[in-house]
Parts: sequence; structure tokens; C-alpha cells
Amino acid sequence: MILASALFGLVVFGVVRRRTRRRTSSKSANPIAGAEQSRPVLTDEDPGQPTTLDPLVTKPLSGSHSEASILSRSPATLEQARALQQQAGEEVAVLRREVHEQTADLERREHRLGDREARLDNDARLLEERAQGLAQLEEDLAARKLELLDLAEERRRILERLAELTAEQAKAELIGEIEHDAKRQGAVRARDIENQIQAESQTRARRLLATVIQRVASEQTAEAVVSAVHLPSDDMKGRIIGREGRNIRSFEQTTGVNVIIDETPDAVLLSCFDPVRREIARLTLERLLFDGRIHPSRIEEMHQRSQAEVEQVCQRAGEDALVEAGITSMHPELVTTLGQLKFRTSYGQNVLKHLIESCHIAGLIADELQLDRKLCGRAALLHDIGKALTHEAEGSHAMVGAELARRFGESEDVVHAIEAHHNEVEPRTVEAIITQAADAISGGRPGARRESLESYVKRLARLEEIARECEGVDKVFAMQAGREIRVMVLPDVVDDIQAQVLARDIAKQVEHELTYPGQIKVTVVRESRATEVAR
Repeated sequence: MILASALFGLVVFGVVRRRTRRRTSSKSANPIAGAEQSRPVLTDEDPGQPTTLDPLVTKPLSGSHSEASILSRSPATLEQARALQQQAGEEVAVLRREVHEQTADLERREHRLGDREARLDNDARLLEERAQGLAQLEEDLAARKLELLDLAEERRRILERLAELTAEQAKAELIGEIEHDAKRQGAVRARDIENQIQAESQTRARRLLATVIQRVASEQTAEAVVSAVHLPSDDMKGRIIGREGRNIRSFEQTTGVNVIIDETPDAVLLSCFDPVRREIARLTLERLLFDGRIHPSRIEEMHQRSQAEVEQVCQRAGEDALVEAGITSMHPELVTTLGQLKFRTSYGQNVLKHLIESCHIAGLIADELQLDRKLCGRAALLHDIGKALTHEAEGSHAMVGAELARRFGESEDVVHAIEAHHNEVEPRTVEAIITQAADAISGGRPGARRESLESYVKRLARLEEIARECEGVDKVFAMQAGREIRVMVLPDVVDDIQAQVLARDIAKQVEHELTYPGQIKVTVVRESRATEVAR
């Protein structure tokens, strides 16, 4: 590499020097050519001059003239040549410095490469030694494995000969014993853990719920799907029907409510699934009866007035609910929709009062747990707002209410609590769990809701049937209006540990198959009696 760099420097130096010489030669030749072109030439056409000159005279004159021109211009040419030569020398010096630096860099690189090659050789030697050592260890390990296998086989033959059992039989017997012991110990341990957790959780839950419920007092409500309008006299029934039934047809077409006129004295029934529409129809009919003029145009006019009045009532009901719940700001559309729930009931419980009660319960629970009271109360107040739109929008009231709250700017925590309060979406926040608890407490308290007698009887019958399907059950009794089920088991078939497992299995099956408010307590009773007669 050093020799190549030196040759390269010599070649560059020769090229620069050759170019410098060429430039000097070309500049020296130009003055001579100019002198020859500028010399005078005599022709025959020049008057007053001889037509021919002596060649011997002309040649010395022209030669003298050319030499004089060269001598007159040679100092400038020599100065340019010196400048070019000096420039070439500087370039050569620069090239020499670069060549020297490159040569030094190459030497340093060669030195580093030499050190690296030495280290690589050393590493290769160490790796080869380690590979040889690992190969020897693998051979020793393989030999030990073979020796252990031989010893294990010999020990197995000795054990089979002493125990008179094969290895598979002994393994199956051992696994069976271990499994039985593990199940028994696991059941005992699970029972102890459950008892401990239940004792602690029930104590704290009772204290928390007692503190919350004793601070909430709500009235009981009853569900109604019809509204009764009192008449001044039975003669008004004919005026309501009108000539050939035109008034009652116009009333039903305008209000969307069925008018039931029967033999009930001094009363007319209005039936509709939409409570807001039923309330508008009731106000319309009362206005018509008070006015005395009943005809299609008057029905439409009174319906418009009643509709505006009900909207104002809904707005005031929503605002009053916010004041009672302690919430300061909410979108006006949400307030109006919330007020519409004043006319809706669920299982006999007024939905708006249920929401206010749930809001108070959620706020008290949040205070006991040191959480955000306003956020929990807001979520509980809006958790059933979708019930006002379930007949207008598709989907469950939880999902419809969550979408409505999201549309009008409620926070994601509130939206999630609304959509998760019936476990249609898995609850991920504490506020969602508190909303579920407040909803269950408000709806599950005695007298809050009622259900039909038929569904109640069916639920109790299915509750007893689930318990009777289990093995070892003697008698089953559904008690406390279906909130507790007592199962009597045969003591010879079911022991104490199996009784605990049976109670848990029945509770899980009830949770899976039945729908009920609150909770159902499953009690398994195992009673052993020993009787002897003294003679």
C-alpha cells in the first residue's frame, strides 16, 4: 500500500510538470509568430519602390526583426513561467502532504487490523477449547443418563416384585388417593375461605347498606297502564262518542290512545302503553269536558294545548329532579327526557323517583367509600334514562341511554356506568359497580316493585324444582316470598362437606336460570338422628 501511494504521487507530479512545460512553450511561440506576421512585405503594386529586392538583403533584415521581437517579449513570458512553476510546486506540496497523511492512516489501520486478527485468533482458540470441553461434558452426561435409566429400571422391577403391582397400577392407585385427599382438603379450605370472606364482607356490607338505607326514605308506587277520567254524568259518554262515533274516532286518531267506554258509572278509561301520550290524552279529555264543546277541530286544539303543557311539566319535573339530586348542570334535552320518566313506571315503581332514590344511594355509598359523590350520583340518576326512548329507538334501554348521554356531552365514566348497569357491557370502573348496587338496592327493597302473581308462582315452582333435581335431596321449601330456599338432604348420602358444595351448586344454577330482584339465600340442612328404645 505504501509503494502504491508513492507511485501515485510520482505520477501526479509528472503530469503537473508536463502541463507546466506545455503552457510555457505555447506562450513563448506566440510572440515569434506575431513578429513574423507584422513584418513589412513589398509588392510590385507599391509605387515608388523597386519591384524586386536582393534576397541576401531581405533575409538578414527579417531575421533581425524576429530576434528583436522575441527579446523584447521574453521577460514577461519568463515571469509567467515562473508563476506557473511556483503554482505547480505548491500543488505538488499539497499532494505530498495528502499522500503522507494517507500513508500514516494506512499504517494505523494496518496496525489495528493486526491487533484485531490477533484477538480473533485468541478467541477462536478459546472457543475451540470450550467446544472440546462441552463435547466431553455431553458424553459424560449421556453416560450418566444411561446409568440412571438402568438404575431406575432395576428399582422398578424390585418394587413390582415386592408390591406385586405393575407401575401403571401403582401410579393409578397413588393418583386416586392424592386426588381424593386434594379434593377433600380443597373443599375444606374453600369452605373456610368462603366463611371468612362472607363474615367480613357481610359485616361491612350490612354496616354500609344500613347507613345508606336509613338515610333514604322513599314512597311506594303502583304501576298503571290506564287512566280514568271522571265524568260529570253518564250523558257525557254520548257526547264523547259523537254522531256515528266521529268524536271518539277523532280523539283516538289525534291522541293515539284507546278510549274505553263501558258500564262503569261516571268514568271513561284511557289505555296506552306510552304514559306521556296517555297523560296528554287525559288532559285533553278533561279540557273538553270542562269546555263542553266536543268536536274534531276542538279536539285537535285541546290536544295541542295539552301537549305543550305536558312538555312544560316534563321540563319542570326534570329540573326538580336535578335540584333534589344535587346536580347543577345538564344538557336541556337530557333534562326534558329525564322529566318524561315521571309518567313511566317499572314493576310498579315510578322510574323518575327510582332514579332520584338511586342517586341518593349512590352518593351515600360514594361518601362511605371516599369516592366522587357527584360523579356516582350523576351516573345513577341517568342510568335508566333510556327507558324514555325504548319505544322510539331500537336496543335495550341501557345502550340507548348510554348513546343519548354520549350525544349530549356526558363524560365517558357516566356513559360507561349507564351501559354497564345491566352487565350488557362488563363494568370496568368503581362508579359502574356503585351504579349497579344503587339500582339493585332501590329496586330490591320491600314494596318498591311488584310483579304479576303468575310469574311469581312460576318462579317459586322452578326454584324448588332446581333444588329437587340434585342427588340426596329429601325436601325443598321456598320461603320468605322466594328470597330463601331451604333444602333438606339425606344424611346417609350427603356429608357435611358435600352439603356445602351442594348449596353452592344450587345457588349457581339459580343465578343462571332465574331472573329475580335482590338475592336468594340457599340453605342446605343435614340432620342426623339416632333413636333407640329402652326396654
